Order: sequence, then C-alpha cells, then structure tokens
Amino acid sequence: MKKTFLALLASLSLATAALAATGCVLVQPDDINVTWKAYKTPAKIGVAGQFTSVVYTPASLEGKNFRELFVGSSVKIDTNKITTGNPGRDAKLVKFFFGLMKPHTIEAKIVDIRHSGKHEKGKPRRGTVTAEVTMNGKTRTVPMSYVYNEGKFHATGTIDLFDFAAQKALASINKACYTLHKGKTWNDVTISFSTTVKATLCHINIARKQ
Repeated sequence: MKKTFLALLASLSLATAALAATGCVLVQPDDINVTWKAYKTPAKIGVAGQFTSVVYTPASLEGKNFRELFVGSSVKIDTNKITTGNPGRDAKLVKFFFGLMKPHTIEAKIVDIRHSGKHEKGKPRRGTVTAEVTMNGKTRTVPMSYVYNEGKFHATGTIDLFDFAAQKALASINKACYTLHKGKTWNDVTISFSTTVKATLCHINIARKQ
C-alpha cells in the first residue's frame, strides 16, 4: 500500500513538473483587424477607416509567448477595399489617394516584439512591436506599442506618408477634398491592428519571455 502511494505521488510530481515546464499556451483564434486614422484640417481632425480585405499569414496559431505567436506573421492588404462609414469618402480615397500608389497593396511583417518590463497582476500587459511595412514600393520599419488586456491584443503606431514617397497621393486627396479639409491633409497617419489571443492551460499567467 505504501509503495502504491509513493508511486502515485511520484507520478503526480512528474505531471506537475511537466505542466510547469510547459507553462501557458497562447492561441490566436481570430483574424487580424487593420485600421487607420488620418488627419484633416488645421485643427487635425481624425478620420478613422478600416481595410476590409486583409490576408493574414500567422507565424503560428499557438505559442508559449507573444514572440513565438507573432514574429514572422504577415499581412497583405488590398487598398481598394476600405470603409470609413461614408461610401462617398471611401470612393474618393480609393481614386485620389490609394489609386495613385503602386502596387494597390500594402504588405507588413512583424519582425520583433518585446515586453515593457515586469507585469503587475491585474494590469494590462504592454510592450513594443516592430513591423516592416511596404507601401508604394518603399519598405520602412515602423515601431508600434501594444496593449494586451482580457484576451485582446491591440498595437498602434504612426507612419509618415513622406517616408513612402506618397507626396503625390497626399496632394491629390488634399486637392479633391480641399474645402472639407480646409486646405490641410496631414502626412502622419496612425495605424493599428488588433486580434484575440487566449491563454490556455493556465490562469492567464503568460510567460515573461515575450
């Protein structure tokens, strides 16, 4: 009886050690939403939009940390398919802005991700994402900040359209919307992506290495 108990105890210890070594498993069940906010008028009023045709290629559908899950993931975006909640404005953006850039796609790839330091229990997790963005034939590295809270991962950064040789496209949309924009369309644009990340086999105790 004693030997049986000791054998059972040893088995439980091995199982516990194996689970501890494995830690959490992060899974990404949803696709990615890619949005932007452009700015108009001297008062810099934001206009939000979303790309509605995004082909997402994940590096992995699961991993022990954000690095395993995201680094190497990429998107290919069709810039002819957008929505701002205003069909007339959508048509102008496609014709007078995105239509002047070649090709009519934007590609981006996550090349690095880092956490911001020690995480306080009950608080959102924060860190940085480094993405390589290719638009209008130009590739630039774009730093982004991320927040992970209650299963939602959201990253935000800023691009300068001049870095992507988009002066002609910017001048074109400014001219087409001159009155509405009061003669000013800004060259900085906020870009964001969001997705769902769920932690399994643990109590949202994500590994520190991110």
